[in-house]
Amino acid sequence: MKPAKMKFGLPAAGLLLVSSIAFANTGTVTQLSGTLSVRKADGSVRILSQKSTIVSGDTLNTERDSYAQVRFSDGAQITLKPSTAVKLDNFKFQDDKPADDSFLYSLVKGGLRAVTGIVGKRSKDAYRLGTATATIGIRGTTLSADDCVNSRLGDCSRLNPGVYVGVSDGEVIIRNNQGELGLAAGQFGLISTNQRPLFLSTDPGLQFTPPATFIQAVMTGSVVNSGRSLECVVSR
Repeated sequence: MKPAKMKFGLPAAGLLLVSSIAFANTGTVTQLSGTLSVRKADGSVRILSQKSTIVSGDTLNTERDSYAQVRFSDGAQITLKPSTAVKLDNFKFQDDKPADDSFLYSLVKGGLRAVTGIVGKRSKDAYRLGTATATIGIRGTTLSADDCVNSRLGDCSRLNPGVYVGVSDGEVIIRNNQGELGLAAGQFGLISTNQRPLFLSTDPGLQFTPPATFIQAVMTGSVVNSGRSLECVVSR
């Protein structure tokens, strides 16, 4: 009987280990106002809710007038503005394996506000945000990025096409084929297509105005859906 116990015990331990590692490489929708969907790597689409899990390969999409915040297992947070698409290209985090850190994501359209977590602080070269015009390297920071190339809605309609970046804390390094630009806290930059990143002397004025209920929920940490995820699959 002893061999039988060992036979079934080892897979169970392995399953717990795999589950722990998988959980470490995920994000969770912590706040949501409006509609948030995800396109999975296999092409399937789901409507998400608070408590929904985000993994590498997922592309998140907010609808018009919708805001969503995702918190990752390393403490990083990304808040999506309305009509925004963000792809999580590769996220890896284990507390005891900094050499394997990876936080790579892409702003496909729209705008976001991001706060780095452990990966952005201890493995700076492993945290990068891709945009339509450049790659943004993070140096432990709080930043905003708005794509006014693929979207000309709202405030973007009055601005020149490009990706606008602002830094609230820390610093970022913006790089494209034409050169690079460093931005510190309180500074703004513009990355136009086929042009070296430019420093802006003033705030471009891209508004970030979530509903009061969303802001209050973020500030207090309250969650409307305190139970399981209430996802639904979009059928074709």
